[in-house]
This record gives sequence, structure tokens and C-alpha cells, in this order.
Amino acid sequence: MIDFSDLSREERALYNPAFTGLVVSRAVQGHQSEYEQPCPFTVALLSAVMALQPSVRQALPRTTNSGVVRWLEANKGVKASMTQNAASLADFVRPGLLLALQGGALRCDDQGRLQVSEGRLRKVISGRTEEIVDIQKASHRLGRWLPSAGSLSIAMTLLGVRP
Repeated sequence: MIDFSDLSREERALYNPAFTGLVVSRAVQGHQSEYEQPCPFTVALLSAVMALQPSVRQALPRTTNSGVVRWLEANKGVKASMTQNAASLADFVRPGLLLALQGGALRCDDQGRLQVSEGRLRKVISGRTEEIVDIQKASHRLGRWLPSAGSLSIAMTLLGVRP
């Protein structure tokens, strides 16, 4: 269980469920824009966890044209960051996902795939700070890009994380 009182003021702002729900929703939105189908739960969660890490965001390629597997092999620091931080960050992202589902921003189909509810999320990404915008953009891009690896389980293995 997450004890928000142990976090700094900045961490409480960054990891609050409303924001992490938005970050997950951006991943789903990116996936839907690229593939025109609902987003697998794992893609949404993994995208949000990756986007919340500054070292991962900075290493992301500028376009989604580069290969995920080749990028992961060339960026060993991403694996180190994910191995060290993914489990704890997922603990912050899950309440955000739940809030987005309960609030109706996201909906889940019979197969456990996620969709952004119509009219619930602006297409233009904005925020009060550059970091907030960068996190949302990274999550959106990752939602579009991670499935291009073909097998998400291979990408997760290269990242050092488990489903």
C-alpha cells in the first residue's frame, strides 16, 4: 500500500492518482490513434511507468520509426532504470488507472483492453510545467510505439520487467 505521507511534496504532486490516470490515458490515446483499436492493459501500464522516469524519457527516440528492440539494446541504462524503478512506479500508476476507469475517462472491454471514452480527453497535450507536458507526450508516444516491437513479452524481457 502506498503511504503518500512518506513522499515529498513534489512526489505527491507527480504521483497523485489524477495525474497518473491522465498519463495512462495518454498511452491509451496514443495506441488508439496508431492502431485504431483498444489498447492492451500491459501497454498502457508499461508506457506510463516508462514515461514517469526522466532517464527513460530522455533516451526515447524522437520518432516512432526506430525499432523498439534495437533501441532497447542500444540503451542499457533504460533497462537499469526499469529494473530498479518499475515495480514501485507501477504501485503509483495502478490507482491512477483505477481512478480513470471509475471516473469514466477510460473504459475496459470484455477482453481487458482499454479505450479512451469519447470526449473525455483533449487531443492537445498541455500542462502547467514542461515536465508535465513531457511526461504526457512520452506516454502517448510509448502507447503508439511499444506494440511495434511485435512481441511485448520480448520488449518486457529486454526491459528487465515482468507482466
